[in-house]
Amino acid sequence: MLVNAANITEKKYKKLTLLVSENGLSYCITDTLNNQILQFDAVGFDTAHSAKEQLNDVLQSRSVFSEAYDEVGVLHQNNLCTFVPDALFDEQHLGAYLQYNNKVFAHDVFCSDALANYSMHQVYVPQSAQLAVIEERFGPVTFKHAHSVLVGRLLDLSKNVDDKRMFVHLAQGHFEMVIVQNQHLLLYNSFDIKTPEDLAYYILFSAEQLNMNPEVFKLEFLGKVSEDDAFFKIAYKYIRNVRLFDPEDARINNDFSAQDNREHFILFQS
Repeated sequence: MLVNAANITEKKYKKLTLLVSENGLSYCITDTLNNQILQFDAVGFDTAHSAKEQLNDVLQSRSVFSEAYDEVGVLHQNNLCTFVPDALFDEQHLGAYLQYNNKVFAHDVFCSDALANYSMHQVYVPQSAQLAVIEERFGPVTFKHAHSVLVGRLLDLSKNVDDKRMFVHLAQGHFEMVIVQNQHLLLYNSFDIKTPEDLAYYILFSAEQLNMNPEVFKLEFLGKVSEDDAFFKIAYKYIRNVRLFDPEDARINNDFSAQDNREHFILFQS
């Protein structure tokens, strides 16, 4: 439930952020006075059943979604997105930017997020069915694409770092690759994968295209990953400088573990 933020006596100083995908839902509650994350959780969906129906069931069954919040934010996570430099951006033709690397339809809804500090926009197809369920529960919400948060934050962290840095954000069945150099985005892409070999192929191919020497460049993993994972191990086999991303570089006010901060990096940084 959303409270009337215009009336200060009704303010709860709490924000609910939901990250939705076809595979599940994760959420966190933030104390907006202290900018501190109070709690978070994640719920996986059965891909054999409707994500919309499962999302509705979760929102109806958990008491946390019956509490009052000053703001509810939604992060869409899918690969129906692309980044466009402001010099080429035209809000009247959003679908045109996606048609060359995604399968889009005339009835699709297109949205964009401005990354004002980096003179570009993220253009994407929101998950309209899930968004409708959330708005039915909470009323109007703010939303953006999850990868706008991911790329924007990694660009922030690349300030004054002249070396090319590759980040891999690993999730179930896919990963996002972001390559940055001193607050310039050199590459962003999302890849579907089934095996560790798939991951290694995309990493090495992308590095070759940008003349990044596997003996030299640094590769950092975020998302759902550990040093014991086969995906991490195969990267370590071919890339000399591989590590898990150190969340202390970007930690906001929370007391959760380093692994939690890596796995829920996008949610926590939103």
